[in-house]
Amino acid sequence: MSVYSWYPALVKPWFTPPDGVIPAVWTLLFTLIGISLFLAWRAGLTLPQFRGAAYAFVAQFAFNILWSAAFFGLRSPLAGLVVIALLWILILLTIYRFYPLSKEAALLLVPYLAWVSFAALLNYSILVLNP
Repeated sequence: MSVYSWYPALVKPWFTPPDGVIPAVWTLLFTLIGISLFLAWRAGLTLPQFRGAAYAFVAQFAFNILWSAAFFGLRSPLAGLVVIALLWILILLTIYRFYPLSKEAALLLVPYLAWVSFAALLNYSILVLNP
């Protein structure tokens, strides 16, 4: 069963967004994430704490990609839930690390954290609804 037939066959919660909403939200979020990284880089490149902020950013971005591989690639809502929980923590860490460099950079990541919180709820609901 391909991912194109696996995901549509899953039972989803009533609050699942329509198909076109998710790509539109991610387009907006990736734009905000890119601006956030630019602002943190511009404000803090020469500061010693920039390295920790950059590591946190790269880690959260890697886990963002890893979630798709876990959830869709492995077809495992359980693996996806574990990854998205770690992603949530890494986004929070990135916000914490960006804040001293640029408050604006940190605040631009808040919608991303909110969306990943919602995505985690969706992921959990799919896990529960599809034992």
